[in-house]
Amino acid sequence: MRVLVTWPPHVPSYFNAGHHLPTFTIAAYLRGQGHEVAALDAGALNFSWKEFADFVFSGRFDAVVIVNEFDVVEGVRRAADYCRALCPEATLVTVGRLGYQNPGFFRTLDLDAIVAGGDYEAGVAEALRWAEAGERVGRGLPGVYVRQGGDWLDPSGPGRWLAVGEWVLPDVSEIPYAAYESLYRRDQNKFCGIPERRELVVPVARGCPVGCSFCDVPSMQGRGERRLGVEATVSYIRDAFAAHPFEYVAFYAPTFTLDKKWVAELCGALRAEPRPYAWKCATTLHHLSEGMIADMAAAGCVRISVGVETFEEAAAGELPRVKQLARARFEEVVGWCRTHRIELNCFVIVGLPGTTPVGTRRTMEIIRAAGARVRPTLYTPYEQMHGDMTERELSAFNRQTFVTPSEITLRGHTPADYLELIFGGDGYRTPSTERVPAALAFGRTR
Repeated sequence: MRVLVTWPPHVPSYFNAGHHLPTFTIAAYLRGQGHEVAALDAGALNFSWKEFADFVFSGRFDAVVIVNEFDVVEGVRRAADYCRALCPEATLVTVGRLGYQNPGFFRTLDLDAIVAGGDYEAGVAEALRWAEAGERVGRGLPGVYVRQGGDWLDPSGPGRWLAVGEWVLPDVSEIPYAAYESLYRRDQNKFCGIPERRELVVPVARGCPVGCSFCDVPSMQGRGERRLGVEATVSYIRDAFAAHPFEYVAFYAPTFTLDKKWVAELCGALRAEPRPYAWKCATTLHHLSEGMIADMAAAGCVRISVGVETFEEAAAGELPRVKQLARARFEEVVGWCRTHRIELNCFVIVGLPGTTPVGTRRTMEIIRAAGARVRPTLYTPYEQMHGDMTERELSAFNRQTFVTPSEITLRGHTPADYLELIFGGDGYRTPSTERVPAALAFGRTR
């Protein structure tokens, strides 16, 4: 089949290039299944709807896979409408984080299949096999809702998790890096990239056993971790840097340092490379040690992101056990990072039940006083989503405005008290830009 995998045009409220990777990992996987695939990320302020329509119309696609996300509700609906009008015979499939949390909403759109379980690639491949065969089925597919004769059929069972050996890493020639850099340029946006430096995102792990109630990784990827081998990881980095002017690596994993043996092996492999690679990762305070941080620094690590969430003891019950001694653990880890010149980037949840505006501000002040970076995000109760929600209601789950401001008022606070902590700015300037050597001094247009 001739297939388009696309992230539709939209104006993002937050940007993380790692979240956009499914566009390219799905495309790469489908090529291995014999499909002719085009991959298009139109969601980085790089495509107008006219340009998107031109691409869809000229492609004459047999199937279009639309990647969905919490931030792209309006874009998915409009993309589905465009695709139905411009290539009416094509099978329309959607897959992504929002579809896994709330598949019911997507049954209101003009789609043919909704992937809602297992790994994205496996679900999309299943939907395309069904479409290509043209067979009527008595129920849906593993992890996939399908529409047949105007009716939606529930999945026949759980979706399939791919073995690590089945993963296919993205083709870097397809990814709009210049557009990504434009979104990362203003550090006060608190997006995840390092300003003015080109990022290679390498997805090295799926699944997480930590169990944060506000995280969707276990439901999407499972509680058991699967991890790419060190040799495959370093080989991909080496080949990507040879093909494109990257400046640092972002390891994309729910808890990067969960497997300590793997991290030690990776650090050794990176130190053995003929050229250095600057890199960053995300993990938890609990899964770090002084020796590990020293090893990571020697292997090129410039930034570690961790979920501090809050230092308020009253909110400890909202966190998994490994995050309940955050203040004491933070003081240890930030000291180790300072010694080894690694920037510590700390996620803080603003509006987390059990916290107060005063306590949240104090948490942020402690982090900044220690020389670390604060990355605040608004608490968003994804568990309140349901399939009967309208597009407008779902778009409220944007992590920048409260879904139900009345709940904040009932706690004795006003939304503005919390929102000041999100939008007030702090003047912080990341040291990571200067610590990553520039390779694109004469322009960033590729």
